[in-house]
Amino acid sequence: MNKGALAPKLKLSLPPPDEVALSKFLTQSGTFKDGDLLVNKDGIRIISDKHVETSTVIKPTDNQLSLADFEYVKVIGKGNGGVVRLVQHKWTAQFFALKVIQMNIEESIRRHIAQELRINQSSQCPYVVICYEAFFDNGAISIILEYMDGGSLQDFLKIVKRIPEPYLAAICKQVLKGLWYLHHEKHIIHRDLKPSNLLINHRGDVKITDFGVSVVLASTSGAANTFVGTYNYMSPERIEGGSHGYRSDIWSLGLVLLECATGDFPYTPPRPEEGWDNVYELMETIVDQPEPCAPPDQFSPEFCSFISKCVQKDPKKRLSANELMRHPFISMYDHLDIDLASYFTAVRPPPATF
Repeated sequence: MNKGALAPKLKLSLPPPDEVALSKFLTQSGTFKDGDLLVNKDGIRIISDKHVETSTVIKPTDNQLSLADFEYVKVIGKGNGGVVRLVQHKWTAQFFALKVIQMNIEESIRRHIAQELRINQSSQCPYVVICYEAFFDNGAISIILEYMDGGSLQDFLKIVKRIPEPYLAAICKQVLKGLWYLHHEKHIIHRDLKPSNLLINHRGDVKITDFGVSVVLASTSGAANTFVGTYNYMSPERIEGGSHGYRSDIWSLGLVLLECATGDFPYTPPRPEEGWDNVYELMETIVDQPEPCAPPDQFSPEFCSFISKCVQKDPKKRLSANELMRHPFISMYDHLDIDLASYFTAVRPPPATF
């Protein structure tokens, strides 16, 4: 089976189902329903007003994935209410990441999971981690994801301590393309952009993952009022509880790049040797203190300018993902023909199984 055979399912156009048949599907054992989302051991369905949407039905095919088709290899991550395992497809020997989330969790978290399934299942972008299939069986949601064998940018940063500007520009270019897709194509605010949610592989790819706290905006204004995400990289307007939009992700991107460049989180506790007393002290610092900046004696004017365009307390002063793609920093090292694949694998070789 070629690689394309396991790509996200093609959308099929089918007539609305028989009401009795649909009712039976809604109530059958082992079906998880949340809003317009239905997931069971056979895969994912999306419904609307008691009718299956004609453009979003996923039917079993010869290439349909099943949990029984995978063999467990090892645990590769934990968090967000679940565990991530490395698994291998029995028939193709291809590796995948299997995120397993037990459903005995709070309703709010469960709804975030439903949102994650909606977003991942409909996303088709080379800069966003692919979701191949999702299942609900034995009281748990299981999501088959693309396996990124280099781990996260956070893992990588722990080894190298700092990432030089030329490589940061190449990394940033891919992240910006992913953000542009989420913001302009899917109308999504990620809300939890951080080093651990940027995954890399031995081919030099950098992809955005973890939409457990993402929100599909109902309006075209790009504003939302919910309060979720990681405090460290949260924009000031979100900390203050105000409405926020796509450019809250740009603030987070600026902090991530600055941390990768300097090796330290941009905000320093009042007593560095003791760390932060609590999350409120960190939040007050982000809101009250001046925006962090890249030291001009250590970095190029272009990089310093790029960070400044991201890390502005007033979101209106931040550039959009599309505007940042045209910033001089993104293209200033193009003549060097930066090879992220060699850089990533030299520091952290891929598993021997590849």
